[in-house]
Amino acid sequence: MTTDTLPLSLDTLAGAAPAEVDDFRLSSPAEVNALLRGLVDRSVALHLNTPQGAAYTTTLWAIDPSRGMLTFSADRTSPHLQRVLEAEEVTVVGYLDSIKVQFELSGMVLVHGASSSALNAHMPREVFRFQRRNGFRVKPLGRSVPTAYLSHPMIPDMRLALRVLDMSIGGCALFLPDDVPTVAPGVRVNAVQIELDASTRIRSAIVIHHVTGINPESHGVRLGCELVSMSGQATRALQLFIDQTEKRRRMLSRG
Repeated sequence: MTTDTLPLSLDTLAGAAPAEVDDFRLSSPAEVNALLRGLVDRSVALHLNTPQGAAYTTTLWAIDPSRGMLTFSADRTSPHLQRVLEAEEVTVVGYLDSIKVQFELSGMVLVHGASSSALNAHMPREVFRFQRRNGFRVKPLGRSVPTAYLSHPMIPDMRLALRVLDMSIGGCALFLPDDVPTVAPGVRVNAVQIELDASTRIRSAIVIHHVTGINPESHGVRLGCELVSMSGQATRALQLFIDQTEKRRRMLSRG
């Protein structure tokens, strides 16, 4: 079981304002039904997790909004399923493209047919959506120029202000001009402050994994960086920035 298939602890959102938490939550019946229908139509692999570490992978066969019921595929002989059924708390995790879908499961009942078994459960009242770690990257929109402020890893007294080319929840790309001494892949830089817009500033360490050319006219190179050692507050702020940027991009594309 990888961290991608484990639930995201909602404790990381506990300090967020209600309006910010709502950016991750779907609670209207129409939205919840549409998302669950997407899981059915695309036969998405869903991972049922318990706090004790038990896990079972299944698919969602059907939803019945009128009865408030979900039906999952089930292998009644699986010891993993039996351990999940015995748990008091079960969290479902799956992916629709780069979106991590997560919801709590209750009222589980294993039912047996003539040739197969199924797992019935109550439909969730709310579903959370999160960008997948290291998922798609967003590029800045509008006139804002996100900037990363850091010390040059080879020359600590040299302060840099590097343009952010794109961001994901797990990494970023920075533009290093030709007139700045180059850096080597594998270097870690601590105490980096990234100003994404007028109200979003995060602090993180970065590990530079790639240094690649862009084109001769750019007069610089692209630094592919991993974000590491971010606080829960910084992760939350970055997640919200990515979600809001994607929402604005979709609105602009419709216009």
